[in-house]
Amino acid sequence: MKKKLFYFSTIILMVLLFNCSDNKHSDEPAPKKGRDIFGNYIPRGLTKTTEGLSPGYVMFSVPNSPYTYLVNRKGEVVHEWKGTYGAFNAYLMEDGTIFQGEDDPDYPVFGFGGPYGRIQKISWDGKILWDFEHATEEEIIHHDFAVLPNGNILAIVYETTSFDEAIANGRKPEMIPPQGPWLEKIVEIEPQEPRGGKIIWEWYLEDHLIQDFDESKPNYGNPAEHPELLDFNLGMPIPPPITQDSLDVMKAMGMAERNQTTDNLGSDIFHFNAINYNPELDQIVFSSPILSEVFIIDHSTTTEEAAGHEGGKYGKGGDFLYRWGNPENYHRGDSTNRQLFGQHDVRWIEPGKPGAGNLTVFNNHPPGDFDFFKMGVTDSLNYSMVTEITPPLNENGEYVLNADASFGPEKPTWFYKAPDTFSFYSPFISGAHRMHNGNTFVNEGARGRFFEVTPENEIVWEYLNPYRGEIRKPNGEPNNPMFMPFSEFRATFVPAEHPALQGKELKPLDPQPEPFVMPPPAKEEKKA
Repeated sequence: MKKKLFYFSTIILMVLLFNCSDNKHSDEPAPKKGRDIFGNYIPRGLTKTTEGLSPGYVMFSVPNSPYTYLVNRKGEVVHEWKGTYGAFNAYLMEDGTIFQGEDDPDYPVFGFGGPYGRIQKISWDGKILWDFEHATEEEIIHHDFAVLPNGNILAIVYETTSFDEAIANGRKPEMIPPQGPWLEKIVEIEPQEPRGGKIIWEWYLEDHLIQDFDESKPNYGNPAEHPELLDFNLGMPIPPPITQDSLDVMKAMGMAERNQTTDNLGSDIFHFNAINYNPELDQIVFSSPILSEVFIIDHSTTTEEAAGHEGGKYGKGGDFLYRWGNPENYHRGDSTNRQLFGQHDVRWIEPGKPGAGNLTVFNNHPPGDFDFFKMGVTDSLNYSMVTEITPPLNENGEYVLNADASFGPEKPTWFYKAPDTFSFYSPFISGAHRMHNGNTFVNEGARGRFFEVTPENEIVWEYLNPYRGEIRKPNGEPNNPMFMPFSEFRATFVPAEHPALQGKELKPLDPQPEPFVMPPPAKEEKKA
């Protein structure tokens, strides 16, 4: 029986295998039956520019390096920030500092899905102003964070739970890995330079679960009657078993991370991968690609209120104020009503930009019933798209939900997909956000491709990351660049009028950083 495997290392492995076998890293264009979603052996750097572009720069963290670069519209690096470890993503502040997620070199337990465990604040001139580690055997910062107007940090955190705890919360035993699931929490960190951080607010997903499997448990109920709660029997089931020998081979090939074990395969059951904050509403939005939904919660609560179902500005405690993308999850729709498929990078459009108050999401679209296991199938029926939606928000900042209906909207306000659907596809990482001129800046993450697209779906600027660093494993061995050497979790357009850039000398670095040169493609053996 075919199983849906929501296990991202296995996903990557399958992506690699399909791309390796279908495309062979050839210099020739990809055949119709396949494509290389990582963009290996294609031209890099600036590949398209047009007249009349908005002045500005693009900021991105260089994969496998401690650097974050700022490049101009000509594709020239004009500034760099350097952290201590592998840079994951970066956010630019008005004073020219950045907050940068960094891959802690020795975090324990957690082994896949974007954990990094450390955030640094780096000045314009390269001084490490703050170095905060949150990586223990019980918890780790992962994927994304948001910087609040007061300088505090909202971060997504995995927390370990046991098999027995999952049973106590009503999860089906056959959906629980031996080491138990990793649940999600959101924390607000008050930086205390140079190294400290005080957690002043917490929200736990575990406090907002419902299930209709075990009526003896206190959270038993009908998910259709409680869209403000999450059905605990959704998410990733246990993937097929794997032997230790096979796992060791995957690790040696760079296809599995050091902390993966045969007992924690499938522990990342919901995989939150993006977070964003709306200061006007005092609300938080986050994304779960495994659930194919985005969720909004109230940040105005106390930690105690966030653990319950009452309190806060909107009176609902830490329950979901809004969710969108897959109403089948709360039994108010079926697969035909699904709008999101393994999405990434949900953001509110900021005030002053066209579409302000709407949400943008980097979405994917597979044919028929979505199966994460098929993410590596290089078929033109799989494609990515950027989706903009207008949430049904009333004048009080509350989201309208009619009885027995699902949350709207029924259709996106705007979307972009490539006209051929074939040339734009990144089934993981990636992102998009609105620019002041009304265009949308897109990061096609797997390929490390950044482009600007107009509301009429015309690409007016395109750049492919040509850089990769030389960070090594803790044992000194190099990290294998294949098969995704240029991939990019986040890239951000920075307008020339950004306060951080005022008075700065933004001349191209001389010399420019050396582009990464791909190893020669493997030669195919000629058949006799």
